[in-house]
Amino acid sequence: MAGSNGKQKTVRDMILSLGLIGIAAAVIYVFVPHDDHAPEVKRVDYRVELLTARRAASYPVAAPEGLPGGWKATSVRFQGDQNDAWHLGFQDPHGEYVAVEQSTQKRSVFLQEASQGGHASGTKQRIGGRTWTRYTGGRYDALVLEGTKGSTTVVTGTASFAQLTTMAQALKTA
Repeated sequence: MAGSNGKQKTVRDMILSLGLIGIAAAVIYVFVPHDDHAPEVKRVDYRVELLTARRAASYPVAAPEGLPGGWKATSVRFQGDQNDAWHLGFQDPHGEYVAVEQSTQKRSVFLQEASQGGHASGTKQRIGGRTWTRYTGGRYDALVLEGTKGSTTVVTGTASFAQLTTMAQALKTA
């Protein structure tokens, strides 16, 4: 009988220890600040880079004008030494990513990079009097402007084609 009393104490001690660990974990969870939301993306001002790109690029550089509320510019770069590459990234009102990409790089290589592996779906649409081709199947969907010589213009991202179309409609060149 003496052996069974020792086993009962061991089990009881283990349950008490687990209870204390659970209480400690609950206290830590309640009192340690934590945020389950994605961090706020900072807005960038792209006016200076846009002016620089428009002066330096060998093609008309596109940027949106008059986007509806809720669009936030989040990234911008112009790399004149790398095929006059223009990038302007946005967060749409639904939190999805949309980017304007332009370059003089070889079209097939540039489209693979811009759409992250997408391919032409065969669907064309008229936006602002210009013909765009839809690309799907990659990490991003994309709209590719047809009929441009010397450069390629792509509107790409995780957003829906409706949002990509909104961006394409807003694009202006100076």
